Amino acid sequence: MSDQNKAPLSLFQGYGVEIEYMVVDAESREIRSIVDTLLDDLERSPDASTRTEGNPSGRVEWSNELAAHVAEAKCAEPEPSLEGWLAPLKASVDHVNTLLAPRRACLMPSAAHPWMNPAKDPMLWPHEYHEIYAEYDRIFGCCTHGWTNLQSVHLNLPFSGEEEFGRLHAAIRLVLPLIPALAAASPYLDGRWTGLLDARMQHYRYNSMAIPAMTGDLVPEAVFTPDAYRTHILEPIYAQSAPLDPMGILRDEWANARGAIARFDRSAIEIRVTDSQECPSADLAVCFAVAGAVRLLTGETLASWEEQKRWSVARLYRLFFDAVRGAEHAPVLDPEYAALFGLPRKEISFGEIWAALLDRPELQSPLFKPWFDLYRERGPLARRLVERAGLTPSRPALRGICDDLCACLAEKTFFV
Repeated sequence: MSDQNKAPLSLFQGYGVEIEYMVVDAESREIRSIVDTLLDDLERSPDASTRTEGNPSGRVEWSNELAAHVAEAKCAEPEPSLEGWLAPLKASVDHVNTLLAPRRACLMPSAAHPWMNPAKDPMLWPHEYHEIYAEYDRIFGCCTHGWTNLQSVHLNLPFSGEEEFGRLHAAIRLVLPLIPALAAASPYLDGRWTGLLDARMQHYRYNSMAIPAMTGDLVPEAVFTPDAYRTHILEPIYAQSAPLDPMGILRDEWANARGAIARFDRSAIEIRVTDSQECPSADLAVCFAVAGAVRLLTGETLASWEEQKRWSVARLYRLFFDAVRGAEHAPVLDPEYAALFGLPRKEISFGEIWAALLDRPELQSPLFKPWFDLYRERGPLARRLVERAGLTPSRPALRGICDDLCACLAEKTFFV
């Protein structure tokens, strides 16, 4: 969110978004490990929206990820508003699809490929930073769904100074359990219904078990100063990693794999638990809602900072994985959680919490209202995918939803 030559942004003065897409065959929808070729094509043929060496004013930057079939679009610089980044993001996605078309490939959105075999289909990125990816593969074994078959949206929110860090970290911890209820988009793996609406997070939870401190219990510990964060989160990661990583390749704050991580190098906290959606309007609507909920808490509109800091990892972890299973229909089994958002201490669902939040004046956006309305009526993307393909999906049914997801991205429409 900021570099060493710029003063850090204060709370909600800017937003950083990263969105991961699969590259798939235009006909079969099998993955295509050609992101290196795509990035070369982008350098040779940039458009106005896309930042490259030849176009430093572009607002969307593309890069690789661990798997060679995954491309990431991100804000080239912190954006003052999420609404303002939507148009350049759409234009850049269109341009990337134009470059992929002659190779009979395209971008496919959503959080997981529904039938990809991670043990044999993907290829790890073989170029720059390969030594980091190779170290991850050596330690963890990356040929699993938890490493090469998950696409997410990362939302970076800035802070300036110790107090802002503490307020932001407290608020984000409390909002994490709400996110799968809003954004779940991964119900199918290995050609089957997983029984979860956000299967991506279930696999992500266990992908770093060789070094348990990396992910912890997914919800970050209740620490509210940078020094305490380094002592209780980062240093245990480095200590546990050292025997398996003697060269210290992973000794960096990005090795922290919790659901939200402090990025002190850019004075931001990065929220990492959001499934990728079917089109940019949906992705940024989710980010807008999440940021709005966090903002209500940092401003103590809903609950005092002291009250927010009292919540343990264990309580939030249980809530989070209830939402992973049932998304918006999951009951909130801790009545005090609903009270945090100004709702009665009674039986309530995660979807009802979101309905109340989306009705608040602070979360109104004409640009994102169509997606909010769709969510109220039909639920998150995972719910709509299951309504289409069912609980015992055939390969043609899964192929059909992949066709429709690609069409949603190309046509800038929602999956309905």
